[in-house]
Amino acid sequence: MQIHTLKRLHKNKKDRLVGRGGKHAKTSGRGGKGQTARAGNKRRPELRDIIKKLPKNRGYSFKSKKKNVKIPKEKLATQGEKFSEIRKRLGIKGRKIIIR
Repeated sequence: MQIHTLKRLHKNKKDRLVGRGGKHAKTSGRGGKGQTARAGNKRRPELRDIIKKLPKNRGYSFKSKKKNVKIPKEKLATQGEKFSEIRKRLGIKGRKIIIR
């Protein structure tokens, strides 16, 4: 019997692959050392931090909001005319009517 003819009874175990996920192995899918390997690692994109630092503008005003409509008393059809009737007659939509 010579050395090059010898064979093992059991095959060699392969080394474990590290950082490939799964249930075991050294880092279990967490990569190497450093910030990303630690628990609670949630690094946010830089742009989000910039947005967070901007002041919030309170309230919201519609750009399409129109100014008030001033109508002289002479333009009224009758003294007790309703605002809905004025809107229909003059074709005013979404504005506050002020009678002067």
